[in-house]
Amino acid sequence: MKTNLGAAAGNSRRTAKSDSAFRTISEAAKELGLQQHVLRFWESKFPQIQPMKRAGGRRYYRPEDIDFLAHIRTLLHDQGFTIKGVQKLLDQNKGKLPSEISVAGQEADTCPTDGAPSDVASMKTGVSASDKAALKAVLGELEELQVILRTGLQGTKKNP
Repeated sequence: MKTNLGAAAGNSRRTAKSDSAFRTISEAAKELGLQQHVLRFWESKFPQIQPMKRAGGRRYYRPEDIDFLAHIRTLLHDQGFTIKGVQKLLDQNKGKLPSEISVAGQEADTCPTDGAPSDVASMKTGVSASDKAALKAVLGELEELQVILRTGLQGTKKNP
């Protein structure tokens, strides 16, 4: 009976990388819970992500790259930021992401690094406060029109 002990030993070595070891794109994607194409796309959107590339274009991510990607994933997936919002946040913080971002009081938040006012809501949605007000007004008008249309349609259904 032939066993495949060599393959099993090889697999356990691959999963037991130290925290300081470089990761391939597949390992980074798995660790972050993302698809590989997402990491490549983020590289095109965030110049701060620069994995080391070997001959043949194979990417190797440093531990600090993984931390940065995890922070971006949290902002985009958990906190609802848009890519443009994260880019704006990076611009405001000289290419670095602040360690903590509070979005509890979205309109009144301040930038965590310099105390300058920042509209976290606009970074999340890409919409300024004045545009939001205009959109709310238009939404109100549309809801009124919807009520008028429904009322009119109910009248036509009763009279065939």
